[in-house]
Parts: sequence; C-alpha cells; structure tokens
Amino acid sequence: MMLVLEGIVPFLYPQRWRNLVHQLGLVSNRGLRITGFISMMAGVILLYIFN
Repeated sequence: MMLVLEGIVPFLYPQRWRNLVHQLGLVSNRGLRITGFISMMAGVILLYIFN
C-alpha cells in the first residue's frame, strides 16, 4: 500500500517530482534528519491515537 501511495505523485506530476527531488538534494543533512524525526513522531502519535 505504501508503494502505491508513494507512486502517485511521480506518476501524475513527473516534472514536479524531479524538482522536489532536486530540492531535497540541496537540503542539509541536519534539515533532513529533523524532518525525518518529525515524520516518525507524527506516525507514532497517529498509530497511538488510532489504536
């Protein structure tokens, strides 16, 4: 299911996807780590709420 959801944006908007990937390459490692941590915590909180 996750692969289906992740594939929607590149399928519908390939040029925007390329731009996003390029911009992600310009973000610092610290910024990516912070974003990843926030995403993980949001996922854990949502799992906790819905269980």
